[in-house]
Amino acid sequence: MSSSILVIGRVGQVAHELRRGAWPADFTVNFLERPEIDFTRPTEVRDIVIAARPRIVVNAAAYTAVDAAESDPGMAFAVNRDGPAALAEACREIGAALIHYSTDYVYDGTKTGAHVESDPIRPLSIYGASKAEGDAAICTRLDRHVILRTSWVYSATGHNFVKTMLRLGAERDRLGIVDDQLGAPTAAADIAAATIAVCAALAAGREDGFGTFHFTGSGATTWYGFAREIFAGAVARGRKTPRIVEPIATEAYPTPAIRPRNSVLDCSKLARSYGIAAPPWQASLAACLDELVEPAAAAAVR
Repeated sequence: MSSSILVIGRVGQVAHELRRGAWPADFTVNFLERPEIDFTRPTEVRDIVIAARPRIVVNAAAYTAVDAAESDPGMAFAVNRDGPAALAEACREIGAALIHYSTDYVYDGTKTGAHVESDPIRPLSIYGASKAEGDAAICTRLDRHVILRTSWVYSATGHNFVKTMLRLGAERDRLGIVDDQLGAPTAAADIAAATIAVCAALAAGREDGFGTFHFTGSGATTWYGFAREIFAGAVARGRKTPRIVEPIATEAYPTPAIRPRNSVLDCSKLARSYGIAAPPWQASLAACLDELVEPAAAAAVR
């Protein structure tokens, strides 16, 4: 039997990877993006989903401008809380399941060791608070949900740390990178692959796999360690990198939004429930760099 999947989002990092993902042949996957669907109009969001009547909704839309959210909380909460709440209500009405992405920013990062899903929710920023309230809004409205909390997302599209480092590395000879925030870089392609696997399980009738789960790249590093791996890969692919890359403290790079010092997430629950685990973050980064750097190098040769 064909399974109808409605993905909210088309151009974001994860949505882009979902569009080119390896979906089962019997799945019908449709994508909606603004202005077709607008989370600032939750009643319309609810009506659109009910009219479409998908079997599964995947919410790949979010307000992710972490620092901008500090001065624009209304938009952050509209997109990250009110929109997901409307999706959950619509899914409950039509009997659909909802897959939603959350973030390490719902935690305060003071824990020693990896966060588990039951750890206290204590966001330090408007962005983190808006995502935490979005998670809560889904949980109180819809039992048939899968919330995937992830961290440090990157891909060959959109705005992310990998692309920023490649750009700055080509422009500057010296960079200072924060070395006292710990986390797990996560490829959007891996998130998309995990999402498709969850969708396949739900479409096959799985009813005991709902709840909140963590999913990140395997392993952990700091932003400095992440940058060093990016630059090592760039050098191996013939790209210019900074002559000096220095580790710095968070205080040396102030930002409007406070970041958690420890963003490492324990992903064993998803592995136990669905048999899903991400590759080592270094392997996924290498695949992303292949996509980002080699086309540029080929173009330069031509």
